[in-house]
Amino acid sequence: MKQFLIIGLGNFGFHLATHLYRKGHDVMAIDKSPVLVQSIKDHVTQAVVADATDAATLKEFGIKNVDTAVVGIGSVLGDSILAVLNLQELGIPHIVAKAISDPHKKVLEKLGVKEIIFPEKDTALSMAKKLDNPSLIDYLPFMEGYGIIELAVPEKFMGKSLKQINLTNRYGVQVVAIKGQDAGNTRFSPQADHVLNQRDILILLGPEKGLDTLKTAIQK
Repeated sequence: MKQFLIIGLGNFGFHLATHLYRKGHDVMAIDKSPVLVQSIKDHVTQAVVADATDAATLKEFGIKNVDTAVVGIGSVLGDSILAVLNLQELGIPHIVAKAISDPHKKVLEKLGVKEIIFPEKDTALSMAKKLDNPSLIDYLPFMEGYGIIELAVPEKFMGKSLKQINLTNRYGVQVVAIKGQDAGNTRFSPQADHVLNQRDILILLGPEKGLDTLKTAIQK
């Protein structure tokens, strides 16, 4: 069990906090709105009406013991920045921050935040990828310039081994796992001699450029 602090209980913060709590983690949720705190109080370990831009307030709750703090404040840039600075002052080892614009992201990067997320942008990108490629089951941004995709095996790959389709050398894309029809039947780091069939789903990791080139190739 890990200890999480979620600051900001909009849609993103609410769903993140409640999901982590359902997974068995210790979750403290903070927001300035009594209404939002009331709505989540029965779904997390502790819900507190507090202003995360006030360093003294954060110290009172002893949050320096949390493993990860997530700043989900997006609408007010100044509040997001102050919350991050306060968490850094308290020595929180892992800080994740939500950004709502590229300038916001740049400021967070200047503050030294290593993990920055764009919930709306990432969701829109994932949907665009899937709409653009019917074989694509899911897409997740991995790091700058890289992504992870779930790809239904295209017809031209069926009956061929991983060695034969040679995705690594041709596109710079790595097959990290293969899911079968049964959700529990997943092969991680599959062998090169694995022969693909129509029930397989490929989990691929690679640069965006390589993934896009692969997408174009299988659509021809």
